[in-house]
Amino acid sequence: MTRPSAFRRLTRSLFASPNASFSLAVLLAFVAVALLAPLIAPHAPTTPNLLNRLQPPAWISGDATHLLGTDHLGRDLLSRLLFGTRVALIVGALGVMLAAAIGITLGTLSGYFGGWLDAVISRLVDTLLAIPNVILYLAILFAFGPSLAVLVLVIGGINWTTFARVVRAEVLSVKQREFVEASRASGQRVALILWRHVLPNVMAPILVIATLNVATVIILEASLSFLGLGVQPPTVTWGRMLADGRDYVATAWWLATFPGILITLLCLSLILLGDWLRDVLDPRLQGR
Repeated sequence: MTRPSAFRRLTRSLFASPNASFSLAVLLAFVAVALLAPLIAPHAPTTPNLLNRLQPPAWISGDATHLLGTDHLGRDLLSRLLFGTRVALIVGALGVMLAAAIGITLGTLSGYFGGWLDAVISRLVDTLLAIPNVILYLAILFAFGPSLAVLVLVIGGINWTTFARVVRAEVLSVKQREFVEASRASGQRVALILWRHVLPNVMAPILVIATLNVATVIILEASLSFLGLGVQPPTVTWGRMLADGRDYVATAWWLATFPGILITLLCLSLILLGDWLRDVLDPRLQGR
């Protein structure tokens, strides 16, 4: 009875919140576009056509061949935006999943066992937090070369500290509760206690942090691609599209405007969804 009741409560809260409903609809639309990009893209995203370079959107040019216009190499902007959605979501999702896996594991071990293990992990977290993330990103990407796989590994390998600190604090509280102490007294294995009793009770803040971090990672990927240190051509990324359009802002505004709109819309939907999750899953806010 508990699970269906909780699910119904979350569903009612979702549809009762205009921001949450809008955010979820936008996020699902982006996911659908990413999955269906090869089928719905009107043109090949990397095929240049210099005869059609810098063609404005259809409502300005009157030509519906390229609905959102073309870039400086004559490539269809709509098709590139559709394929760029895939990279943004892949990097955002995989980077946060890797960061969460590392952070949850280390944070759980640190909070539950304490002692020298807690001291080592805490000092590692403090060391990484003391170094500006941008410097770490640039140093690693320069050393290993920018690519999709390296970018995901770098993001996941650096951004886990937030998860670790939050999970450690939650585990320190949960492990003192009666049901955890009863499980230890009954002789249950530590792995079973962590899996069945500790982790389920720290999932709420993890979900909130993960949702908000996806937006942060998407902006980070776009920023690195803008600087030429993200995913490399011919793979299409929104950040690279922004970089290509910066020299044409005055004469071809659509090159930078449309990627910027999509980045803003996707990140805003994730932030609003994360705020809703925080309000719903935090028991201290449910009575307000």
